[in-house]
Amino acid sequence: MNGTNFLSWNKNQHIPVYCGSCWAQGSTSALADRFNILLGDLNPTPVALDAQTIVNCRAGGSCQGGNPGGVYAFAYKEGIPDSSCEQYVATNLDAPRCEAIDKCKDCTWPPCPVGETCQDKCWAVDYKHYYVSNYYSLRGADKMKADLYKYGPISCGIEVTDAFEAYTGGIYSEKKLFVQINHEISVVGWGKDATTGEEFWVGRNSWGTYWGEQGFFRMAMGRHGLGIENDCTAGIPTYDKPKMEVTEETIYFTA
Repeated sequence: MNGTNFLSWNKNQHIPVYCGSCWAQGSTSALADRFNILLGDLNPTPVALDAQTIVNCRAGGSCQGGNPGGVYAFAYKEGIPDSSCEQYVATNLDAPRCEAIDKCKDCTWPPCPVGETCQDKCWAVDYKHYYVSNYYSLRGADKMKADLYKYGPISCGIEVTDAFEAYTGGIYSEKKLFVQINHEISVVGWGKDATTGEEFWVGRNSWGTYWGEQGFFRMAMGRHGLGIENDCTAGIPTYDKPKMEVTEETIYFTA
């Protein structure tokens, strides 16, 4: 915007192993970007929020899929740490519940021998909490544009098809009689093709920068956009812990 990039970096949810954490990736990505917009150009290091903490605490799901609304609920109740708190390992926590050390930790020397975890050399640390003061669902092009323009990126569900997985660039569209949402992405903006006049959404995926257009994609606006306008979620970023309860959440599950 006006020469300033407010986006956090692109991620790959399937490294080092396959993990169906898109519900955590798309939502933390969109929310991190909103914090960057909130900070303006005052922060030399872009904010990125920790998806592994979200998976550890099952804040909406696991590597087997989940509900992005749970991520915003966690942000509202506890606050999400930044990405330096927990290394992304693309696996579920091997424990019945997450503890403080599973949200943010530090470790000391010596280097851990191969085949060991050395968690006895690690300890929980306090962290900066990234909250939302409110979170909500939205759908439809007009509401999406208004929210994007006022606050920044939003997380939305789409149906991933074989053809979409093979996407390499351009404005994507696919006719589907019945859309079944199975993946969460972040919508960061919209545009119009200078030649055809076709409107499109600018989306960010979590499959690495070698997919699509450096990790991004353009999706046709309207009914052939794999449901991208049907179920979106967003939150208002804040550094202050909210005092009032919010009950609205999205209800679909994605992988």
